[in-house]
Amino acid sequence: MLRCKLGIAPIAWWNDDLEELSDDVSLEECLRQASEAGFTGMETGRRFPMNMTELGPILERYGMSVCGGWFSGQLLDGDIEAEKDRIAEQMEFFIAAGAPCIVYGETARSIQGMRSLPLAAKTKLTEVEMAIYGRKISDFSDWCAKQGMPISYHHHMAAVVETEEELDLFMKHSSAPLLYDAGHMAFAGGDVMRVIEHHHARISHVHTKDTRRSVLDGLDRSQESFLDAVIKGAFTVPGDGSLDFEAIVTALGAKGYEGWFVVEAEQDPVANPPLDMAKKGQKELLRVMASAGYEVVK
Repeated sequence: MLRCKLGIAPIAWWNDDLEELSDDVSLEECLRQASEAGFTGMETGRRFPMNMTELGPILERYGMSVCGGWFSGQLLDGDIEAEKDRIAEQMEFFIAAGAPCIVYGETARSIQGMRSLPLAAKTKLTEVEMAIYGRKISDFSDWCAKQGMPISYHHHMAAVVETEEELDLFMKHSSAPLLYDAGHMAFAGGDVMRVIEHHHARISHVHTKDTRRSVLDGLDRSQESFLDAVIKGAFTVPGDGSLDFEAIVTALGAKGYEGWFVVEAEQDPVANPPLDMAKKGQKELLRVMASAGYEVVK
């Protein structure tokens, strides 16, 4: 039987890009609610201390572990040696925490955090540029793995690897492990099932982010930004949106994926109370995991 673990990201409680979309709760209350909802892992966020001496006892209190966390990469325009220095503290922390990976998100030339720029204004790379970038990511990924902490590359709305076509090019010209996020791929207009079929061998981490199709269909991408979409409710937890997670998880299982499934759904915590959303996402994931033949490891 396939084995998996279920985690959640703190972005449902505190949004690091839009602090106004944040619940006024402490790290301990966030972990308590996640544990109450049935999750055993949490990705890191801005209220996490970056050392296990301080964080370890808190995690233990709530039966939680670090199941990943975002790193704002700058390799597109930056230097590999500089990136090694930038990631060093997080890498040391994640190794001590026994985390499965660092989530690499490319923020160079990304407009994901800029409300003033519409979705249509995002940077597009030529294949030659993507090939150069892919080699840099590959070299950096190899180095990280040799240090004992692999990265998992996050395709992301408003970043240079957003669409299915861009992801295909990136995968063609790189060797880095892939973080698969059905929500971001659906938002980008891609075929979420085809991405699994084409790239399953490189998927090392999974974000289970659902989308509200009515919100996506109503966006004016020539005028509205990624953050505008988040505020409007583009994302939600599995079981509350439009994606078929039973089909998605079954496809991943059929390809032999084992590891973390992490709920990562940024939305207004007032309109969508994080504990209620966490419980809803957990319930749906338990249902689809059972259907797909996974054993959920506590």
